Amino acid sequence: MSKSRLTNKKTKKRKGLRIALIIFILLLLGIVAFLFSIWWNAKQTVDDEIHQGIDSIDTTVAKDKINKGESLNVLLLGVDERKNDSGRSDALMILSIHPDDDSIQIISIPRDTRAEIVGNGTTEKINHAYAKGGANMAVDTVEKFLNIELDYYVKVNMEGLEGLVDAVGGVTVQNELAWVDSGYYKKGYAYKEGEIHLDGAQALGYVRMRKQDPEGDFGRTKRQRKVIEAIINEGASFGSVTKISDILDVLGTNVETNMDFTDMQNLFLNYRNTRKNINTYMLEGQAQIIDRVNYLIVSEEEINKVHDMITK
Repeated sequence: MSKSRLTNKKTKKRKGLRIALIIFILLLLGIVAFLFSIWWNAKQTVDDEIHQGIDSIDTTVAKDKINKGESLNVLLLGVDERKNDSGRSDALMILSIHPDDDSIQIISIPRDTRAEIVGNGTTEKINHAYAKGGANMAVDTVEKFLNIELDYYVKVNMEGLEGLVDAVGGVTVQNELAWVDSGYYKKGYAYKEGEIHLDGAQALGYVRMRKQDPEGDFGRTKRQRKVIEAIINEGASFGSVTKISDILDVLGTNVETNMDFTDMQNLFLNYRNTRKNINTYMLEGQAQIIDRVNYLIVSEEEINKVHDMITK
């Protein structure tokens, strides 16, 4: 082979390497730009649309706990809110996040639980707290009822649950009761016993049903916890990165929380392993009619038991 042909071959090889390197750099820049746009859009959505501070929680304490990797308690409020209606918290749960043993405890408080409504001077159903005084009164009421400290609250409009489930690509749950929905949301849909995959409308019907369940509201809260757990797992999966725009659209119009974007970011980074071990429990009590109103009366023993589960 002549010297000139050898030189040309080396030149073409170097040129090919340069082109490959340029393509790699462009791809890398594209990925960085994509990830930055996701980060920026998420930050804007959380801080401008979702974040809502309340007087009853001092988030400086919670921020310090996150930085130290300590346990956190989050009040989840599933609220029915329609136009010209303040709504009631039909789903009320405490999400206790324990990084020391990488676990999450989801504790449901039945909506008929009789409790002192702090700031209102009455003793009635605990889900009335949100209707009478919003998230502030709901937080104060739950804190006093269980003698705990809440670090954050998250309020979700139940109508937005449908969009959120669709945004993460649906959820899979283990269904313990077969029934055909006769309600408004997914009328005629048959929920089979066993593992089922639900889209948004099916998930909403799944957490709404109560009358066909022998356990009534207790059965409904079980299904609510199943869907919450499924959303946590789907939302935390890598595949959800491609769905982040849809998720943010739903969150921006249906979720309110006193977490800012930095809180969420640090929570995800420092507590990401806790979702691998999720336990659920529902506050137990005795049904009782007082002044012609149905209540769930919870004993001091049960309250102390749940208090210890949360503050372990």
